[in-house]
This record gives sequence, C-alpha cells and structure tokens, in this order.
Amino acid sequence: MTQGDLVMGVIFLTQTTAGILGNFTLLCFYSYILLTGQKVRPTDPILNHLVFANNLVVLSRGIPQTMAGFGWKNFLDDSGCKVVLYFFRVARGVSLNDTCFLSGFQVTKLCTQNSWWKISTRFPKCFGICCSLFWILQLLLNVYVPLNVTGPRYKQNVSLHMHYRYCSIVPPQPLGTLLHVVLFFSIDVICLVFMIWASVSVVLVLHRHKERVRHIYNAFSSRRPDHESRATRTILTLVSILVSFYCLSAICTLCVGLSRKPDLWLMDISVFLGTGFSILSPFVLISQDTRVTQGFYFSTKKPSS
Repeated sequence: MTQGDLVMGVIFLTQTTAGILGNFTLLCFYSYILLTGQKVRPTDPILNHLVFANNLVVLSRGIPQTMAGFGWKNFLDDSGCKVVLYFFRVARGVSLNDTCFLSGFQVTKLCTQNSWWKISTRFPKCFGICCSLFWILQLLLNVYVPLNVTGPRYKQNVSLHMHYRYCSIVPPQPLGTLLHVVLFFSIDVICLVFMIWASVSVVLVLHRHKERVRHIYNAFSSRRPDHESRATRTILTLVSILVSFYCLSAICTLCVGLSRKPDLWLMDISVFLGTGFSILSPFVLISQDTRVTQGFYFSTKKPSS
C-alpha cells in the first residue's frame, strides 16, 4: 500500500463516516415524524426516501472504496460486486428522481399558492407512493448492471477493464451501449434539465413576489416570505449541489470508460464526486430544517433544577 493509497483511504473513510452519520440521523428523524404524525410536512415523505437513497449510496460506494484504499484485496467476490454496484446505481437514480420531484413540488407550490393546500392536505400519501414508484423504475432500468460487472479473477489479468479498485467491467457490446445511453442517460438528462428549469422558475417567482410586497411592512407579510424563502433556499441548494457533482462525476466516469487502462486517481475522483451529493445533502437539510435544530437543542438542554 503506497502513501497515496493511504491518503485516499483516510479521505474516503472520513467522507463515508460523515455521510452515514448525517443520513442516518435524518432517516431516524423523518421516520419518527411520519410514524407519529407530529409536525408532518408534505415534503417529508419525499425527504425520507431521498435520505434513505443517499444512505444506500454511501454504504454501497463509500465502504468498498475505503477498504480498497487501505489496501484490502479481493474482499468482494463476483456476486458481491454485482449486488453492491447494482444497488449503488439504483440508489443513485432514486436520489436524482427524488430531488427532481422535490424541485417540481416547490415550483408548483409557489406558482399555485391559492389551490395548493387542497393537494397537500387531501393527497399527502401520493408523494410517498410516487417515491416508491421511483424505486421500481430504477430497479428495472439497472438490471443490466449485474450483467456487465464481474468480481476479481485470480487467474486472469483484468487490469485492462478494471474501472473500479475492487471490481471490473466487461467490455460493453455496441447494442448494449446504445440501450444504456438511451434508457439511462436520457432519464438523467431530463431530470437535470427539469431541475434547472424549476430552479430558475422559483427564483423568478420569488423575485416578482418580493417586488410586489416591498412596500408592505406588516408582521404577517414579514413572516411568510421567511418560511417560503427558507424552504426554497434548501431546494435550490440541493439542486445546485446535485447538478454540479453529477456533471463533474459524469465527465470523470466518461474518461474512465474511454480509457483502456484508467489511472487509479481518476477512478478515485470519480467515486468521490459520485457520492458528494449524498454526503453533503443531509447537512444542508439539517441546517435548514428548524424541527431538526430544535430537536437537537431540546435534547441537549439541561433540565432546570
């Protein structure tokens, strides 16, 4: 194990630990909110699925990469590689779909404030059902992953197709590559374009709203924009982080895929960027959700004697 491998192992260990702690904390919080029905918001089912997907991304990607960075060899067999990378792709797709759904929810809410309460109060369970459908969609779209992934083969040199530190990829067939691009990347691109459009629409709506109420200084109008701007700021931050990390990760992944013998540092950067959104998003949600911060405050507050 070289010094560079040790540094990458420490980096991925820190990243994975932070991601697991952040996502697991939010997963417990949103699960408790949904089970007890206390202070439930319409976006809580979406956020619960998003946090669970991000947690699965960190577990399926960060832990194997950390072990490989510290010099562990052949810790996954052929079946292990297929399962780990399959669930990583599924969770990554669900995370993208949920963030897209969340941005669409926000822009619809802001553009139809007069009638939105009917949807959010009468059909709150529809959001959870839609998120469940995202899991089914991604499970079906990524069925090709186990077919193209193999574990370490002790008697063969797989370095030419070693696109991961711990697993290898079978050279794709032209028809399989075409189907992969059409089914997988087209959906991702549609989601990214929609999120960018929704984010721009939200910014324009809030700007026009601010211009209209600039001359109003009563107490009611000063509180309502604060709540709306906090929720909108959270979603815009999540979308910005997701789009940035996704684009950079896609570029690195493309470079790795086109290279016959990719460098280890390029594979490590691709993994680091691929899990970046799942690592940062729980801390964005924790910092912006007042229910979480209030819960931490009351849990750490000493009882008065």
